[in-house]
Amino acid sequence: MINIKNNIDKIKAQIQQACQENGRLISHSGLSSSSSPVSLLAVSKTKPAALIKQAHIAGQNDFGENYLQEALEKITELAHLPHLVWHFIGPIQSNKTKQIASNFSWVHSVDREKIVLRLNQHLLNDETHNTPLNICLQVNISNESSKSGVAINEVFALAEIVNNCDKLTLRGLMAVPEKSAENACYEQMQNLFEQLKKSYPSVDTLSLGMSNDLEQAIAHGSTMVRIGTAIFGERTNKT
Repeated sequence: MINIKNNIDKIKAQIQQACQENGRLISHSGLSSSSSPVSLLAVSKTKPAALIKQAHIAGQNDFGENYLQEALEKITELAHLPHLVWHFIGPIQSNKTKQIASNFSWVHSVDREKIVLRLNQHLLNDETHNTPLNICLQVNISNESSKSGVAINEVFALAEIVNNCDKLTLRGLMAVPEKSAENACYEQMQNLFEQLKKSYPSVDTLSLGMSNDLEQAIAHGSTMVRIGTAIFGERTNKT
């Protein structure tokens, strides 16, 4: 039987150690702030609401989902729990933007202008939604044809489009480096993030690092690591 609390505690200890080794700080809650720059995003795709509830009881509030319909069912089922923050981290189809905009606080996988404008327009049309949607631009840092993401040389143009949208807040960048990526790949993301911060005061998030590269990502400036398997166990559906 999976012990979610123990798994979360182990991950937070790893984060803390990586931060200490790289001269960075982390709060005991795992929530990011100016004095604790690395937060934990629990990736709960394909996992049941019952396990998310266990993670919430253990103090975890931020959850990442890849598949919209599955996520909406869990969001509805867990709506009674306080302080849950839902992050959409999967590829975005344009016909799904309305539901994503209405049900998530963060979107990490924005990679083209059409998606930006549709997310913003849905929120402009929704008079009941008063909170801006937090946006991270997904960068295809390893230039893999199988992965989504904007090219490095197109990041600033897309960032400007997000920044000009009334209902969106540009928060930073997200990337999924290839498994064998060298440090140079992470350095590119770190440099791109630092450049973006200089241009946009709202930028404070580098969503980089998963179970297999947590330490490497933190060493290169990640402010949010996305951990699924190490918390919830192997996925039953890996599509």
